[in-house]
Amino acid sequence: MYTHENLAQLQAQSLKMQGWIRRQTFSPELEKTLRRFSSWEVAELIFRINQSTFRGKLADLNLPLGEVEEDGRQRWFSLDEINELRRRIRINKKTLMPPRPEGKRAFRAAIANFKGGAGKSTVALHFAHAAALDGYRVLVVDFDPQATLSHSMGLNDVGEDHTVWGIMARDLERETDRMNGSAAGAESGTALPQRKLPASIRDMGLGTLRPADFIKPTAWPTIDIVPSCANAAFVEFASAQYRHLNPEWTFFGAVSRFLDSLADDAYDLILFDCPPAIGYQSMNAVFAADMLYIPSGPGYWEYDSTTSFIGQLAEALEDLSHGFESFPTGKIALPKAFADVRFLMTRYEPSNELHQAMLGAFQQVFGDRMAQHPIELTRAVEQSGRFLSSIYEIDYREMTRGTWRRARASFDQAYEEFRGHVLTAWDKLEGEA
Repeated sequence: MYTHENLAQLQAQSLKMQGWIRRQTFSPELEKTLRRFSSWEVAELIFRINQSTFRGKLADLNLPLGEVEEDGRQRWFSLDEINELRRRIRINKKTLMPPRPEGKRAFRAAIANFKGGAGKSTVALHFAHAAALDGYRVLVVDFDPQATLSHSMGLNDVGEDHTVWGIMARDLERETDRMNGSAAGAESGTALPQRKLPASIRDMGLGTLRPADFIKPTAWPTIDIVPSCANAAFVEFASAQYRHLNPEWTFFGAVSRFLDSLADDAYDLILFDCPPAIGYQSMNAVFAADMLYIPSGPGYWEYDSTTSFIGQLAEALEDLSHGFESFPTGKIALPKAFADVRFLMTRYEPSNELHQAMLGAFQQVFGDRMAQHPIELTRAVEQSGRFLSSIYEIDYREMTRGTWRRARASFDQAYEEFRGHVLTAWDKLEGEA
């Protein structure tokens, strides 16, 4: 027979292995660090100019010159140096800065689906890294208690107070105080009911935390994260209790209100990594998102799961629209509307006839909602996943350059298509968040 004590022992053994993996993957201080990028990568893959043009720009201007490794002729640049070059270099009088609509807040995209293993965390990680190399400032929000994205970003020792659960508990306290501060109903003039929160919630002190207290830096200087952790799994239970304490609390708007409190120009892109279930956390991601990006593997059961996901999500959104229509929701409009919804196939093998057939089925069903560039399964992608890294973090010298380039090209194409949809949808947003 196995009890909780046996499970705890198995976890302790597994944590020892996690520590060993981290020592092999990260720096000796167990901190994830970002590698430098070669002048070849900077010129051809990041700035999309030829190397001779890039070398000419470095010769003409007082710009960061990177570092030259011993016994090497290649220059290697940090991301900070790359961004400095991006700000100051002009090509045919055109800037290298990425496009961003004026007067708009950061665009928010949720990577969501039911199926575990559909590639949500992998897509979120790679899109965040690709966007950072593209010159965007990125905030990622890890809604998944498995915390895969947080671990891949180098964060492990995270307390649940500083996760999405903490944001929701903070919002409950603040929204309850706001409601209690309203002396009378808007129309009738009658006193509104006073909602009382137990000391166990007040004493956590989350109501006094600032938004910045939930946001952590990563190894990438232009990527921040609201991390997750395994202990945050109890948010589903806690949130049910919170709703009982204050039925008028629009729990699904907690993260949206949190993000609305950030400066419009604090970030350019905000990415959500959602859990494989519809619950309090995932509904917060959905209501905060401007776009849904739904990844799916190429199998029938994954197609079946995707079908179930969009059906159950539709029902949940409808229920919330009716259940909260008489309550003040602030900037959160009911029913929830997205600027765009897209589907993306992951782990695709072009030579696999079953995968070809499933891609055709997805395209037939979802039409132009289906991304044209699936993410291919390659050995380089598998290797990067084993080391809690994206293909952008892997030094191409650690494998054959052709293998590395094929994997990067797949993610580059998927990201370029994603960015195109983002920019189109971004223009649809209201000027004020």
